[in-house]
Amino acid sequence: MPIDVAAALAGALAAVREAGERIRADFGAPRDVRRKGRIDLVTATDLAVEAMLKESLAKVLPGAAFLAEETAAATKLSGPTWIIDPVDGTTNFAHGFPFVCTSVALYDGQEPLVGIVNAPILGQCFEAGQGLGARLNGVPITVSTVADPVDALVATGFPYAIRENLDEISASLRAVLAATQGIRRPGSAALDLAYVAAGRFDAFYEMALNPWDVAAGVLLVAEAGGRVTGYRPSAPYKLGDFRILASNGRLHGAMAELLAE
Repeated sequence: MPIDVAAALAGALAAVREAGERIRADFGAPRDVRRKGRIDLVTATDLAVEAMLKESLAKVLPGAAFLAEETAAATKLSGPTWIIDPVDGTTNFAHGFPFVCTSVALYDGQEPLVGIVNAPILGQCFEAGQGLGARLNGVPITVSTVADPVDALVATGFPYAIRENLDEISASLRAVLAATQGIRRPGSAALDLAYVAAGRFDAFYEMALNPWDVAAGVLLVAEAGGRVTGYRPSAPYKLGDFRILASNGRLHGAMAELLAE
């Protein structure tokens, strides 16, 4: 039976906004922070929000699977699947830096149907449904019209395995810094992609991201008129690919060339 995208989006929005209230309540409170890796953190809020979302989303689309950062990271994409990052920007959250969001997407295999990125501390909720466009707080958004890298503001991020990838990270930074208006690194890939969709960033690139980091943002960019691919090599992007490049479309070729150096 076909999935009603509009209904799934509306149900997911309600669930994500409710979870956002938990993030807002916990943001100014003492934080229970643990390490999953050398610089990879998890908090009690991550776990609580993920549990809330799984319970709520199971009612929106009964029978759908879950691919979720903290409790279902090994799920393979096959059929309808909710993809959840409960707190993207956990390090920001742990330090009281407000660039924190929840990312929720609904995919059918590799096909994105619903994407939501909610930044509750900033009061910004981005949403998209396949064929329904992209919106910020209910207002339609589109990518920027910047066509020359010298006019472009570009976002990036650094992987947890930064030591293993330092040479490539440094080379990409050098190339992009020299050719563009500037680089920003807020620390949340989901929010970076949402900002590309809203025309705040003109492009975004990063490596070694997980599906839950980008699943919602990929649809937001596409529905806002932008483009998402891999790079090194430039190819159609699939969840799980090692590198991702998102842009307003006009800049895509130039950005791919810069990142190929």
